[in-house]
Amino acid sequence: MRAWVVGTPGPVDSGPLRPVERPVPAPGPGQVRVRVSCCGVCRTDLHLAEGDLVPRRAQVTPGHEVVGSVDAVGPGAHRFAPGERVGVAWLGRTDGSCRFCRRGDENLCTDPVFTGWDVDGGYADACLVDERFAYRLPEGLTDEQAAPLLCAGIIGYRALRCADVPPGGRLGIYGFGGSAHLTAQLALAQGLEVHVLTRGEHNRELARSLGVDSVTGAAGDSPVPLDGAILFAPAGELVPVALRSLDRGGTLAVAGIWLSDVPRLDYAAELFQERRLRSVTANTRHDGEQFLRLAARLGVRATTVAYPMDAAPDALADLAHGRFGGAAVLLN
Repeated sequence: MRAWVVGTPGPVDSGPLRPVERPVPAPGPGQVRVRVSCCGVCRTDLHLAEGDLVPRRAQVTPGHEVVGSVDAVGPGAHRFAPGERVGVAWLGRTDGSCRFCRRGDENLCTDPVFTGWDVDGGYADACLVDERFAYRLPEGLTDEQAAPLLCAGIIGYRALRCADVPPGGRLGIYGFGGSAHLTAQLALAQGLEVHVLTRGEHNRELARSLGVDSVTGAAGDSPVPLDGAILFAPAGELVPVALRSLDRGGTLAVAGIWLSDVPRLDYAAELFQERRLRSVTANTRHDGEQFLRLAARLGVRATTVAYPMDAAPDALADLAHGRFGGAAVLLN
């Protein structure tokens, strides 16, 4: 089968992805094999290809927003039948026994497995998944529409909860790509005031088209004091900027898996008056199931840009250089 792997991590324009031919994998106990229809392109894939995230093993296949159909089941797997449509997301497996798993915080598992980082993901013709961590997808969404929901949507949903904006409150969103444009739709549907602070005209146009309350540059002050904010851009220098825009008691949730260095914070201007700074670490399966149900009910829709699977390097490069708004999806 065809697959892309991270060869030598480096700048995206240096070609860190390379194509390979591999045997079609056989599902092991509790696994199903998914024939990939499409795979979303996440910024985490870019961090992996460029070496910001060190690959957990050599020549790993990226991709963790996978939509496809089950075409083989391993011993003891019974949750899905061949032919069923499923989604494969970032959280590939947890140990189920550590102190965090036992208390229901499997996103903090001490021995997790992540799709497209520890095990091969969806930049390929097929991939394997532990059936306990696969998702049934809402009806009424095409495969291309469903793919970005599986990471961009789920992690945005968790970040929105972590930002702890009160009903009718003001949310700031810093950076406006695949995850942010889905989160903004959720926030607006729930009656929040949404203020977007981002660079790049594609992103600004997309934000305006969704009906947010304001769109300004990322480095400036918010036009209003914010009850909560989410930092999607992997730019540590925006942390103090966002903290200064929070109202008293507001929370800044940092949604990315990787962030450049955060400058020294000014306690009085940026943290005092019970402002809070927190990270968002992966998600639980419960988060994913809740989000997918909510997205279907509220009509959350991804703005997608389609690329053939053979053009995976182009999609990553276009993401890196901000050449599109919304989310890229690789189609098989």
